[in-house]
Formats: sequence, C-alpha cells, structure tokens
Amino acid sequence: MTGKKRSTDRDWAKIDAHVITAKEYEEIPELTDDDFARGTAMIGDRVVSEKEFSEAWRKNWKGKGGRPKSERPKQVINLRVDADVLESFRAGGPGWQTRMNAALRKAARLPVERAARNASRRPQRTS
Repeated sequence: MTGKKRSTDRDWAKIDAHVITAKEYEEIPELTDDDFARGTAMIGDRVVSEKEFSEAWRKNWKGKGGRPKSERPKQVINLRVDADVLESFRAGGPGWQTRMNAALRKAARLPVERAARNASRRPQRTS
C-alpha cells in the first residue's frame, strides 16, 4: 500500500451496531465472472500467476479456515429425555443445547463453562 495509512479512529461500536438494510444490499453490485477475471492474484505484495497462487493456496490455506479446533470438543450422543424437559429447553430459543449442557454440568457438580454462563444470562422466552 502506498501513501498515507488511513486513520483507525472510528466509532467502532456504532459501526458494529449498524444493521445493513435491504436498500443498502441493493446498492452493492453482484460480482460477475468478468469482475473476477479482471482481478490480479497476489501473495503479499507480489503479483503471481494463477497456477502459483493455486499451488500456494492448496499448500498453505486449504482446509485451515473456520473455527479453531476445541481442546475439549463436545461429544455427540443419543440421550432419551422426557418430552416436557426437551420442550422446556427448546422453548428458551437458540442456545437450548448449551443451557441443557450447563444444567447437566451443574447436576454433575462440574464447573460451568464460560459459554454456558453467557447462555444462561440470555433472556428466555416464556409462554
């Protein structure tokens, strides 16, 4: 990048709180194959051939994106519970599995994990 760097003095909270409206989406043109064809493959600040870019991507980035692997991943199980218990958790809306896990941890006298503490603070839907 040449020239002066842009200032990062922004009201980030205001920017993060902004919800994009349907009208704003309409203003964003859809990218076409021609748009991508006009692009330039670069690694860092160096222009590279499409072949070199593809090889570098395959070697360095393919399959490495997304959420980091957990040190203690959740286990998938089949568990039979009473229908009213399941209905009660699901009625709370999104995060019901996290809240159920927190309840099981509490019953087992295990420490409640951070994500579960946050889920328990979310407002619950009531009938």
